[in-house]
Amino acid sequence: MSDGPLVLRAGALEAALSPAAGGSLLWLRHGGEDVLRPAPENCHDPLGMANFPLVPYANRIANGRFGFDGRDYQLPRNFGDHPHSIHGTGWQAAWTVADQGADAVRLVQDHARGAAWPWPYRAEQHVALRPDAIDMRLTLTNIGDAPMPAGLGFHPYFLADAGTQLRFAATSLWLSTPDMLPDREVAADTLGDWSRGARVMGDTLIDNVYGGWDGHAIIARGDGMRIVVTASGAPWLHVYRPPNSVDFCIEPVSHCPDAINRADGMSVLAPGAATQLSMTIRIDK
Repeated sequence: MSDGPLVLRAGALEAALSPAAGGSLLWLRHGGEDVLRPAPENCHDPLGMANFPLVPYANRIANGRFGFDGRDYQLPRNFGDHPHSIHGTGWQAAWTVADQGADAVRLVQDHARGAAWPWPYRAEQHVALRPDAIDMRLTLTNIGDAPMPAGLGFHPYFLADAGTQLRFAATSLWLSTPDMLPDREVAADTLGDWSRGARVMGDTLIDNVYGGWDGHAIIARGDGMRIVVTASGAPWLHVYRPPNSVDFCIEPVSHCPDAINRADGMSVLAPGAATQLSMTIRIDK
């Protein structure tokens, strides 16, 4: 497999992917302007990319421990000294190019049973460009012989300047513990009234999940670019805004952090069953 970028084009839109580095997106540009934070040259770290897929779970599992179907499991810590397992396994694996055209590609990641995730699965990532939008779809299939918990998401990094505004609607917000697990459900406007549109840049950390998301968000940048994000299969939106940062994340996800240890839980796939999550990023200039 080549480590070079896989480039797609449609009209003024161009995207590049790195199958070897977690099936990540290196850049997304419209008319030469960056829509997402571009990866540095020769980047091989998914955390430095423009976007990466979350599979077979999204965000954190507390201390990597959970019980499922009568058994207890311990996942390895996969993010330095961070106490929790995070973002699944797909972002740290190589993906294979199954089909490729000038404006579309299908990537596949086959996972065998192992310490990182006890169940075998197949993940597929379909990426297609239109002149004004990128459509991304994740499919997760249980290829084992036992039920499997399942979750999906995308982790795109958007650019922010002093004038960037974010608008979306949700029904609630979860405040976090010091180690970034959901702790208390509060009103959705507690950290800013995003339903009316609020400035993105700020001097505090936001690393919180919103429930009851309606699958629609609008980013209006100070430079005049307007970006519309829509998602299907993602009733939760995780917002990550580091203090005084020039980039931020809005992550469409199928479940809240540590859902596998909570009453609402994660979806369960029977052997042979599949689940999907899709995201479209459209440039509306």
